[in-house]
Amino acid sequence: MASKYSNMTFQGYRRENGRVGVRNHVLILPVDDISNAACEAVANNIKGTLAIPHAYGRLQFGEDLDLHFRTIIGTGANPNVAAVVVIGIEPGWTKKIVDGIAATGKPVTGLSIEQNGDLKTIMEASKVAKEYVHFASELQREECSISELWVSTKCGESDTTTGLSSCPTVGNMYDKLLPEGIYGFFGETSEITGAEHICKTRAINEEVGERWYKMWKAYQDDVIFAHQTDDLSDSQPTKGNIEGGLTTIEEKALGNLEKIGRTSKFIDILDPAEQPASGKGLYFMDSSSAAAECVTLMAAGGAVIHTFPTGQGNVIGNPIVPVIKISGNPRTLRTMSEHIDVDVTGVLTREMTIDEAGDSLIEMIIRTSNGRATAAEALGHREFSMTKLYRSA
Repeated sequence: MASKYSNMTFQGYRRENGRVGVRNHVLILPVDDISNAACEAVANNIKGTLAIPHAYGRLQFGEDLDLHFRTIIGTGANPNVAAVVVIGIEPGWTKKIVDGIAATGKPVTGLSIEQNGDLKTIMEASKVAKEYVHFASELQREECSISELWVSTKCGESDTTTGLSSCPTVGNMYDKLLPEGIYGFFGETSEITGAEHICKTRAINEEVGERWYKMWKAYQDDVIFAHQTDDLSDSQPTKGNIEGGLTTIEEKALGNLEKIGRTSKFIDILDPAEQPASGKGLYFMDSSSAAAECVTLMAAGGAVIHTFPTGQGNVIGNPIVPVIKISGNPRTLRTMSEHIDVDVTGVLTREMTIDEAGDSLIEMIIRTSNGRATAAEALGHREFSMTKLYRSA
């Protein structure tokens, strides 16, 4: 029997590869840090384009370089992007990123600065970008099933209210929409510490659970303890978490896991910025707990909507993916209301159930997918942060 969510639809942009986006960006995408200025100049010349400057892309190697390519290619390949101009210093790595994005079928052009210089590159890129803006501006939204949404989640500035209200709100949403066929992402590897035994049991089967535990344990052994000079207490929980009443990483982890609800099981594990390949369902992405890094990685993995529970009030946004803020903290709604899209303070005052809160989030996901600007978008938050694994060569 179909649920009341089965027939929900939204107005989205269907891309050449069949994926559906909820935004329609034309990106000017730098391969490396020294191409940022040229990309920003093009975006300044051509209105309706968006440059995404970042700090890396030179003298990286091994898995670090692979992650860099996955993140940049995944950003350009995201269904919220209509077309891309890629600018790099060297032609080889520029072409690699162009080819990766081109696999989606969307328009993409690459230019390299070496032996051309900034001015010539900016001029040629601006001409291409202008044509891409014309192309994107004529694309029309069409009715799409809610099952075609890819939704990620990460919480930030957590406190006692997040584990009781805003995180369970996201979990209730996943419990309702994952059975309808959406893709879901959660992660924040370090913030599972203390609840790893519970997270392992939320895998779809024992094999996936064991792979997940091996990934989590590797983070503990190879990152935390291998370079330990102190414990996690100055970073996890954060000062904001402590201000909000959380005293240990275990408390934070238990609240974090509320974001996957009561019935949802994760079906596979993703490397940072990796695209899911095991079909519809919930995925755990091995990812940083830092807000900008985590949202960047999940957007590169293909998420088109991000749900972000916050207690003390985190202001994070993203250049290409709308970030929906949910909070149940009455003080945050009083002092930072301009940052919050979904008010679930009623959960704590017993004027709203978790089921009702989940429905209010689903309603906001549909409204956002239809074009409503999130608070972070309206306020200009476009945080984009690459994850780097090694020292540069």
